Amino acid sequence: MRPLTELADLLLPATQETLYMVALSTLVTVAGGVPLGVLLTRAPKSVYRPLSAAVNVGRSLPFVILLVLVMPLTRAIAGTTIGPEAAVVPLSIGAIPFFARLVEAALHEVDPGLIEAGRSLGLRGWGLVTKVLLPEAVPGLIRALTVTIVAIVGYSAMAGVVGGGGLGDLAIRYGHQRFETDVLLATVALLVVGVQLVQSGGDLLAKRLDRR
Repeated sequence: MRPLTELADLLLPATQETLYMVALSTLVTVAGGVPLGVLLTRAPKSVYRPLSAAVNVGRSLPFVILLVLVMPLTRAIAGTTIGPEAAVVPLSIGAIPFFARLVEAALHEVDPGLIEAGRSLGLRGWGLVTKVLLPEAVPGLIRALTVTIVAIVGYSAMAGVVGGGGLGDLAIRYGHQRFETDVLLATVALLVVGVQLVQSGGDLLAKRLDRR
């Protein structure tokens, strides 16, 4: 068993790498997932069907397989296929369709009466989306984002399989390959605490913003 100081020296940079991967991937996921979710909600059937099928394909791929499939794209964007920067690419690609579906569900929960009221005021298209749909769906969107961040944390741990860095990589290299149980348990504890904090914070924020 390692002394606490040595354990902390291992855990601190790994935790920082995980936070970096999760934060940057979340930003990219929101930037891509919100417009995609809105498009899924507002698109005509001729557009919705192929788009929905593409989203379903993206959601159905196991993340470990996705890591391998997008390696050429990862190398083209990040210049490498290992490390936290490289892991952000598959993390974002895997999370965007997942988040988009949750955004779609949140937007469908908006009271149709509010949508009709917006239309009666002359709102159409993106005006209706930005002034009625998105503001009214904020609590649902916060919950969707919370679930997505938790999923990204799990994905980031799996990224350690291919040297993505972070707590998952630490757990594999030291906890599994070197049989250092204390390192493995410590990484698991940090991941659990992180997920609990994200979930609790998201739930609290969603409740405060819910006007129903």
